[in-house]
Amino acid sequence: MLRFTVVTIFPQMLDSALGHSILHKAREKGLIEIDMVDLRNYTTDRHRTTDDSPYGGGQGMVMKPEPLVTAIEDIRGKTGGARVILLTPRGRVLSQQDAHRLAQEKELVLICGRYEGIDERVGAFVDEEISIGDYTLSGGEPAAHVIIDAVSRLIPGVLGNEDSAADESFVDGLLEYPQYTRPEDFRGMKVPQVLISGDHQRIESWRREKSVEITRERRPDLLAGASFSTAEKVREKEIKSYVYVEIMHYTD
Repeated sequence: MLRFTVVTIFPQMLDSALGHSILHKAREKGLIEIDMVDLRNYTTDRHRTTDDSPYGGGQGMVMKPEPLVTAIEDIRGKTGGARVILLTPRGRVLSQQDAHRLAQEKELVLICGRYEGIDERVGAFVDEEISIGDYTLSGGEPAAHVIIDAVSRLIPGVLGNEDSAADESFVDGLLEYPQYTRPEDFRGMKVPQVLISGDHQRIESWRREKSVEITRERRPDLLAGASFSTAEKVREKEIKSYVYVEIMHYTD
């Protein structure tokens, strides 16, 4: 079982998101456990203050170090070897490889920031910093949900079909191939014949080819880390050479 502990000033914010579908079933089966910790419980003043104005001036408020560090130390003391993750735009962007790595842990603590940021000194008390993308959120709670979802689905028994997690986008460094279902003809758009041919070898080959093609078109940055067969490597070199020649021809 993997236990997630989410430290937040809004402990009810994720109740609905975490109470449905796959995550709900995983919790019922005892495969994951999710604890919400109210950061305000670690404050010492009567107003339960978690933020203050920044030194040097500036817009907004900054989360204080005392409540956060006290919470981290308390949770670590109760769980032992918990891995503590600070959710911040400055962190490394979450990848599928990170999700696989985190799924091997027994205890994950997710620290949700708010306001204009978190006191820099809190970084000395966490194991790593993670971002879920190059954009700004109002707080770390949506990021916590993303990590819990991405990691949980990799735990054996969470998905109904164990092969599902091995057959999705980013697993082998590529985007997923196109998917179709009934009807065979929808407003003149037909399902590719290969998918209804019954030839599983041709289907697998077509899916692989489409994955590479879609990745090349939409996320070429992923190709550098993808796994290719010798034939596919040759094909990619030929395509790059063709594109280069076309560019040179156009510029001339």
